[in-house]
Amino acid sequence: MKTIRRAVTRTIVGTVLVFGAAACSDKFLSVTNPNVIDAATVDPTSGAASLAGSAQQNFATALGWLSSYSAWFAGEANVSDTFPTRNEFGFRNVSDLNGSLNGDIWQPLSLATASAKIVLDLTLPNPTTNINIARAAAFRGFSILFMATDFCTGTLSAGPELTTAQLLDSATFWFGVANTVGAANGSPDGKALANAALVGRARSKLQKGDKAGALADATAVPAGFVFNMNFTDDLSNRQRLSNRQYQFTFDRGSLSVAPGYRVSNDPRLPYFTPAQTKLQGQDAVPGGFFPQNKYSGYGSTMRLASKLEAEYIAAEASGDPVQQLALINRQDIANNQPPYAGAVDPASVLTELFNQRGLDFYLEGKRLADFRRNPAATSNVTPAGAPYFKPGYAATGSQTCYPIPRAERDNNPNMH
Repeated sequence: MKTIRRAVTRTIVGTVLVFGAAACSDKFLSVTNPNVIDAATVDPTSGAASLAGSAQQNFATALGWLSSYSAWFAGEANVSDTFPTRNEFGFRNVSDLNGSLNGDIWQPLSLATASAKIVLDLTLPNPTTNINIARAAAFRGFSILFMATDFCTGTLSAGPELTTAQLLDSATFWFGVANTVGAANGSPDGKALANAALVGRARSKLQKGDKAGALADATAVPAGFVFNMNFTDDLSNRQRLSNRQYQFTFDRGSLSVAPGYRVSNDPRLPYFTPAQTKLQGQDAVPGGFFPQNKYSGYGSTMRLASKLEAEYIAAEASGDPVQQLALINRQDIANNQPPYAGAVDPASVLTELFNQRGLDFYLEGKRLADFRRNPAATSNVTPAGAPYFKPGYAATGSQTCYPIPRAERDNNPNMH
């Protein structure tokens, strides 16, 4: 798709300058804009690190958009924005002509997948241990995984339309590469990428229904592991480098904590009441604006992968209510909440496991995957046909994922 390929060049070059001014003399930076970077012209000994770092930043930028829009779509947050295109996500009736769908979500995500591929297409030295291969493979894996969980179908590099299962298989493959190469690299960075890929692969397998594979990968994640995506308070480039959900909350007044997540005295759900901040949502809808406080600044990190997530994956994949209850009660106690006292049949316990998961990973971009994987166990999602929370809009639709934008279909020759 030509528009995406041109964007790859512009964004990669801009990000390389952030990752290291010393690389500015590298000849691979001297490209015509607009143009396409030819992998054959890149010096793999000097340019690969900058390209891999660019791919990581492209994913971080996409993740900020993805987690905000999925929060609206899956009921974690109310859309306090006035954009009709953003409200479509709130009442789950997103048109393939939606400009926000294309510009805010699809294009950044497609850029993330494509920029990682540029690195993986290079002939790099020491390919079995090269940290740049591990990094690019990990973030190609996560980019494809989010395409699989958030979109109904997908496409990679202007290729044919892919099903959710095909996308999950692709993500699983690249996570495998990242895990193997990162572990073999042996550096702290390599090990971190290897373990993040292990969590990503477990998530991919669980989403596809491979519970045994998910359980095996999740169990192998070391205790205490956390991998965060870093963001920066850069006044000149906040749109790309800063924490998106902080921006949507305090700069734009677009993201308000939904009623089901206004839980008192739970440290996993910090937020402000309207009386505390006197802030007003952009749409000024009666009922008040409830700003999140999980991300308290432009430079707030966002957790991408962790042993805690691996434990949730293992508990769900096991199908064992006893194991699930143990995790539920551990998390309740750790967060000053009373132990679970509800029904203990498998369905009820699984729903409570999903509830706890929703609290622990609030606003981290994981809830939409839960909703698609098991809608019956996913609470706080407005049912299809129910009124939207503010007047003047259609009732809630029945969508469980996003359509591919019409712009992609119109410009991708393999989708005609």
